[in-house]
Amino acid sequence: MLLSISTTHRPATDLGHLLHKHPDRLSAFDLGFGTAHVAYPEASGERCTAVLLVELAPEAAGRRGAGPTSGVGRTGFALAGSVNDRAYTASSLLAVAIGRVLGSALRGASNDRPELAATPIPLEIDLPVVSVRGGPALAARLFEPLGVEVRAEAIPLDPAFPDWGDSRFFHLQLRATTTLRQLLAQLYVLLPVLDDDKHYWVERSEIDKLLRRGEGWLATHPDRELITRRYLRHQPRLTREALDRLVVADGDLVDADAADEAGAAEEAAIERPLSLNEQRLAAVVAAVEEAGARTVADVGCGEGRLIQRLLRLPAVERVTGIDVSMRALRCASERLHLDTMAPRQRARVELAQGSSVYRDDRLRGVDAITAIEVIEHLDPHRIDTFTSCLLGHPGARTVIVTTPNVEYNARFAGMAPGALRHRDHRFEWTRAEFAAWAASAASEHGYRVAHRGIGPDDPELGPPTQMAVFAR
Repeated sequence: MLLSISTTHRPATDLGHLLHKHPDRLSAFDLGFGTAHVAYPEASGERCTAVLLVELAPEAAGRRGAGPTSGVGRTGFALAGSVNDRAYTASSLLAVAIGRVLGSALRGASNDRPELAATPIPLEIDLPVVSVRGGPALAARLFEPLGVEVRAEAIPLDPAFPDWGDSRFFHLQLRATTTLRQLLAQLYVLLPVLDDDKHYWVERSEIDKLLRRGEGWLATHPDRELITRRYLRHQPRLTREALDRLVVADGDLVDADAADEAGAAEEAAIERPLSLNEQRLAAVVAAVEEAGARTVADVGCGEGRLIQRLLRLPAVERVTGIDVSMRALRCASERLHLDTMAPRQRARVELAQGSSVYRDDRLRGVDAITAIEVIEHLDPHRIDTFTSCLLGHPGARTVIVTTPNVEYNARFAGMAPGALRHRDHRFEWTRAEFAAWAASAASEHGYRVAHRGIGPDDPELGPPTQMAVFAR
């Protein structure tokens, strides 16, 4: 397996200081599972390239980590230990080699040039063979939010037989202007995520590695749940703990939760004279009751106010609340008094971490899905994914969506022209814009849609909140 790191920083040979490997020397390192070599095929003032080559020992190529995703269960055939891709494809083995051979660069340590280690420089990563379970779209999803340019070229199953199509392997090239430490840390985490496998059994200590290498970028990554789940080999308990610790430990996310809380308070203050939140919740509960739903999932459940009201409906047998924020879920648990709730009542409610822009099998089979004041918090380019995850994948009989009517904002006292009600809102739709989205979503996913206003209906600007009820 092969990794090339190049830079055009001047002088480019400064790369040797960052890697702690001299450009004029060929270095070799025993890894236990093979041998790593570091060499510089080019080293000039204009461009410098370092290559990490890992030769895997034959016995290591057949060795797999114990656990549910190893051996026959992972690969599907009995000779997986002898016939596999481990010897040549960039994987968790290469990530381990990066940690051991380029450990100083991975930590950002440089006694001679500390200012250089902290300076963003132009970097290029070349990985001739990478296993990407999810294709080039996944590679882009993982690296592009980090400011990394991605080029993924598919490798055919057999060039002599083009009709066989492409393999799951790609020639991956990455470009970014960043610190070497940051790019290596991202590569260390994301190589096994791309492969969706590890060569060793994952234990709780892997959470510490993930949080250490993900410091400064993982907590704010839009696909942090996917990254965490794959890195920890789909172990639910470890994944939940890692995501919880990520929220608590990362200053950016703590600040984001605080900002969201402050924004919610500001929005509540704006809407309070109309008792709009109470009207909104009452309207949604009435729509759920009208639909005859016995099972309900509230996506973006926040602190559980809607769940609290839904549990008062005798016909509702079960409510699932899903939110990306562990802080919000803890608040919901406290609001609902889950720790002291009677067993029969407790069996009616579940709180789970999840995102509105990922397919979630917990939504499949429920009668009704609610997304109350959620869509406006999404970046516009994620709305199509949200629509598919809400209306396409689950197949619920009823889906209820509410969102602010931006036209009505002119009636709120103290709101500046053009301002939005919540500091985290990415947009707020007019009635025409919301109707256009709802009509398109209903047509694409086989629903009928009805629109209802919530709050006082201004003859010129309409109601402050708009609600779409999708039904089959």
